[in-house]
Amino acid sequence: MTEEELAGTGADFTMPHSARIWNYWLGGKDNFEVDREAGDQFSGIYPGIVDIARADRAFLGRVVRYLAGEAGIRQFLDVGTGLPTADNTHEVAQRVAPEAKVVYIDNDPLVLAHARALLTSTPEGETHFADVNMSDTTTVLQEAARWLDLSQPVALTFMGVLGHVTEHDVALRIVRGLLAGLPSGSYLAINDSIDTSPELEEALRVYEASGAVPYRTRSLEQFGGYFDGLELIEPGLTVPIDAWRPDPGVPGGPVIPQAGAVGRKP
Repeated sequence: MTEEELAGTGADFTMPHSARIWNYWLGGKDNFEVDREAGDQFSGIYPGIVDIARADRAFLGRVVRYLAGEAGIRQFLDVGTGLPTADNTHEVAQRVAPEAKVVYIDNDPLVLAHARALLTSTPEGETHFADVNMSDTTTVLQEAARWLDLSQPVALTFMGVLGHVTEHDVALRIVRGLLAGLPSGSYLAINDSIDTSPELEEALRVYEASGAVPYRTRSLEQFGGYFDGLELIEPGLTVPIDAWRPDPGVPGGPVIPQAGAVGRKP
């Protein structure tokens, strides 16, 4: 979308935007010069970020295919949606199960402006979007209940977004608060960075100084804590995320310092 099309949405074109930068790293077109400059500055310090962006997207696809296929899940709550690119959650889920229902949660005005691109669905399924801050777990669940049956299993996903919650205790509260409102048989899927290399930390410092939304890495122990009390799905908590149920015949790439896991609520 152009600046003219986004006028009046509250989107700021003078500062780099994390969702637009991520879109740029994924090869998308929904970004501006300020985003490309910030993205190039980041990748100049930490070149692996482009590989991370693409590996994260591939992980989402494998997870959703597993959940809609082998696990038989028909309801998805995608928290921290970001800008639409190829193979969004509803597209992957409804490719496997056309009747799947997907609710996206985000409160970013830019993402909301692109909501129409997400609000497509197979005739048998449903796709909806709710403008809610994920930290308000009570309202997230209330909004989700407008379209999902919360007495039946739901797949709750946080793909690369919990690092934007600067305090780990708050991120943990969000995950546990939303899980508490979902029934037995529901699933939690998360991926995020556990890299603490000096290069990444410097890139994140420069990134935050540019005006973009801060991002914090977690330790592997902190990441694993999101799944306390859940039954981890094989192969468990994986680093790199490419090791989580890799697609047959897909060659391995560079080692991606991202953790990923899927757990089932007993």
